[in-house]
Amino acid sequence: MPSWRTTLTGAGISGPRLRDDYTRAARRVLRREPAPYLALRLLAAPPLVPALAAGLAFMNLVDDVAETGTPQQRAAGLAALSERVEAALESGDSPDPLLRAYAHAVDSRGLPPHWVSRFLEGAATAEAGFDGFAAEEDFQAYLDAYAWPGVLVFTGLQYRGGPDPEQAAGWRRFVDAAQRVDFLADLCGDLADGRLCIPRARLDEHSVTRADLERARDTPAVRAFLAAECRRARTALDAAHGIGDLAEPGLRPVIATMTELMAHQLTAVERAGAAALRRDIGYGLAAPLRILVRAARRRPV
Repeated sequence: MPSWRTTLTGAGISGPRLRDDYTRAARRVLRREPAPYLALRLLAAPPLVPALAAGLAFMNLVDDVAETGTPQQRAAGLAALSERVEAALESGDSPDPLLRAYAHAVDSRGLPPHWVSRFLEGAATAEAGFDGFAAEEDFQAYLDAYAWPGVLVFTGLQYRGGPDPEQAAGWRRFVDAAQRVDFLADLCGDLADGRLCIPRARLDEHSVTRADLERARDTPAVRAFLAAECRRARTALDAAHGIGDLAEPGLRPVIATMTELMAHQLTAVERAGAAALRRDIGYGLAAPLRILVRAARRRPV
């Protein structure tokens, strides 16, 4: 693995301020999401790493603003952030080092700005005003408005000029699976925060109430409900397996690793059953390290 300085140079990033901007963005990702960061550094083609790190840092920034504070604070924070992002993309400059790095990445990689504006609009509506899903259609609308553009403001930077329709559709399938797994793995924490991220209609199908989930009741109905949700997530994950073929060659080892990590996490949720209502189901430590090491050994030299 080349040093970070060598990685920046190989990606054509010059000038002390811009190099520092990308470094700050990468450090933010490392603090918040160490597993994806390590996957990028160890497995991605070095010329792609700085732009993707800046993209992931930007995605996380928007997520944080959309999920912090009262509804009024979220709306105000996102409005202010959208103005700063628009100015950064137009001018290529910003007082914020992260936005300077991201604006440079968008410009140098040619990502269509409509993915960025769509993500910010979705953050202000679908995410900041989130009050659950009545049915599957609402979940799908959430993906279209927020989660799908959210993943493309990051992964879309791998493609010169942005993703084509087939590639974008592949990432839509990927985010469908990722969101289902994430909502199941974080079910306990989300409920504690007052969020129910599984369509209410599916609770009704199993005669399960929100109170059953909040009180972590281990009943046949609750177990059947969770098993059915895991099957849905497994089906979505199977449907996303072809995403590696749509990724740029330099990113395919990362995508394979992240898909394997999702499958590992879903398996852990399946095994936990009703215990997933009492604690969030993380990746753990040993499995991610094992998967990363195995992927690094497979990576072409």
